[in-house]
Amino acid sequence: MSRRIAHVIFRAGVTLFMVAILNFILFRVIPGDPANLLLAGAKTSITAEQIEAQRERWALDRPLIPDQVLDYLSTTLQGDFGYSFKFRGRHVADLILERLPATIALVGVAQVLAIICGVMLGVYAGWRRGGAVDHIATGVSLALYSTPAFWLGMILVVIFSTALGWLPGYGVHSLGAITGSLDWLIDYLRHLALPVTAVTLGLIGQYVVVARAAMSEVVTEDYMVTARAKGLTNGQMLMGHAFRNAMLPVVTLITLNLGYVVAGAVTVEAVFAWPGIGGLTVEALNARDYPVLQGVFLLLGASIVVANLVADLAYGLLDPRVR
Repeated sequence: MSRRIAHVIFRAGVTLFMVAILNFILFRVIPGDPANLLLAGAKTSITAEQIEAQRERWALDRPLIPDQVLDYLSTTLQGDFGYSFKFRGRHVADLILERLPATIALVGVAQVLAIICGVMLGVYAGWRRGGAVDHIATGVSLALYSTPAFWLGMILVVIFSTALGWLPGYGVHSLGAITGSLDWLIDYLRHLALPVTAVTLGLIGQYVVVARAAMSEVVTEDYMVTARAKGLTNGQMLMGHAFRNAMLPVVTLITLNLGYVVAGAVTVEAVFAWPGIGGLTVEALNARDYPVLQGVFLLLGASIVVANLVADLAYGLLDPRVR
């Protein structure tokens, strides 16, 4: 067991190193020169000397390999993600930490709701396959799974914000004075309701489909027939035998999706003007802000690697054959 854990951790470390290298190279092949974009707001004509000065200031004039890549790896290992081009020298880590709570509040809450509702509905549909709940749940889940989350967000805005006026459709807080912490929290939750609903509806379909497929396969196994022959009740069979074995593919999906929590829902954040990591990524991409893009995507890559690591370790707990 210890050798398996060591192997999994070593593999995760190698993967993370490769992600860091790819993360550096990926944004260097994007067309456009950051030095030009840094001077885009100048009121006078931009000279070649000014562009070169900007390139020198941000160390863009040094050879890509090995100078820039070695500096990037060295500073990254020290926890220093550099300074933003677009945000005029602010630390990348500060920018990410500033936007991260909004993303976790949006995508994290949506993931938890989607996991609970989707897994419960999928397990029940698979357990009672062929019934009315199974047909309805599968049809609705496939429809939601194939529908873009940003489109769901726009529909929600049109209905609940524009037409009915029940909930705000953009931003984090309403304009105007907020007198106390309770008012602040209520206002925040009202702004959070629609984007969370959009992301939840966009995620719930895949959990229902995977949980239903896993449960449908488990109920046909020989040990389930034996359990029924021994006189176990449906509840005992479901919780004592079927549920745990059906969770293996679901755990993989859950851990991978939880790894994407820090990435934010870019399109949904754009619809609702939600100031999260997704919005920061779009701004940095438009400005060719290499340090911010590297920091965000490294964080995303690390979260996915850690999610895979957790999934591998969880497999050993759920299925003794893996140990």
